[in-house]
Amino acid sequence: MTIPYVTDIDPEYGKVVEISPSVRRVIANNPGRFTFTGTGTYIIGRGQVAVIDPGPENDAHVDAILEGLPGEEISHIVVTHTHKDHSPASRALQTATGAPIYGFGRHPVLPEEEVLRSKPTTWDILLPTPEELEELKKSMAFPSDDENEHEQDEPGDMAFNPDIEVGHGDLIKGGTWTLEAVHTPGHISNHLCFGFKEERCLFSGDHVMGWSTSVIPSPEGAMGEYMDSLYLLLDRTDEFFYPTHGPRIPEPISFTRSLIAHRHDREQQILNCLLEGPMAIPDLVTKMYVNTPHILYMAAGQSVYSHLVHMVQKGMVETEGAPSADGMYRLGTMK
Repeated sequence: MTIPYVTDIDPEYGKVVEISPSVRRVIANNPGRFTFTGTGTYIIGRGQVAVIDPGPENDAHVDAILEGLPGEEISHIVVTHTHKDHSPASRALQTATGAPIYGFGRHPVLPEEEVLRSKPTTWDILLPTPEELEELKKSMAFPSDDENEHEQDEPGDMAFNPDIEVGHGDLIKGGTWTLEAVHTPGHISNHLCFGFKEERCLFSGDHVMGWSTSVIPSPEGAMGEYMDSLYLLLDRTDEFFYPTHGPRIPEPISFTRSLIAHRHDREQQILNCLLEGPMAIPDLVTKMYVNTPHILYMAAGQSVYSHLVHMVQKGMVETEGAPSADGMYRLGTMK
């Protein structure tokens, strides 16, 4: 199934823009290969408002949020997860407003041995060349497939510490609005989406984005949890998803189904490759991504690694010992 990407957006940096009767957005000027046009900070309600994903540590962006709400009160600061393009500005916003910060919890601290296993040392063939990096910098290209996923070491906001921790099903209420927390681990273990009950929509953070598939970086993220979290959304009745990067997603349930199908297709590609015999991740990438620009191969390798970890858990694929970025993989007994 082809993913019906949604990419049409005018960032209008520094300007608070109304996108529904009770939803406004201001986009941080941090465009890039992994943030698309920048971090979209959402403002919910009128008068007494919540701010979702304040964004990076950027004074101009914080000023744009504050100056764009004359006569209104920021009563809640809500964070989907602890990557540095989402949560750091919560501290400056709290200093300016006194509003409490809501989130699932602190950035996860991972066992050192798991982190070391996820670090490749044999992927030289996948590394972008200096010429490719320079060309990308000039073009600011935003390819829309899972090969443009975030780097595996997407920076974490280690200083984040919410005033109020929220979990799956918890409600956050303001003057005219109600947000329901939906725990959606996968991209990272502390990821939350937030359902806006009064307008039947979901603020989907990085869990579902319209311009690109989401990175699932093992071990900070987990493919099995990500798939479960996608299936969780199929039971919802939202009219729109509002991701933190890119425009809102119409027909969000069918869009989510396409993401699920895409991930199953990737698994099948891996199985088809392993029919030829055991392979390491660079071998799989060069076979699976023949029509993909080489500059995206390293990100593709990270995606393949996350799939392999999940497939080992399911018995579809085998490796010696625990899965690692440098391991050799073969078909499992439950393929």
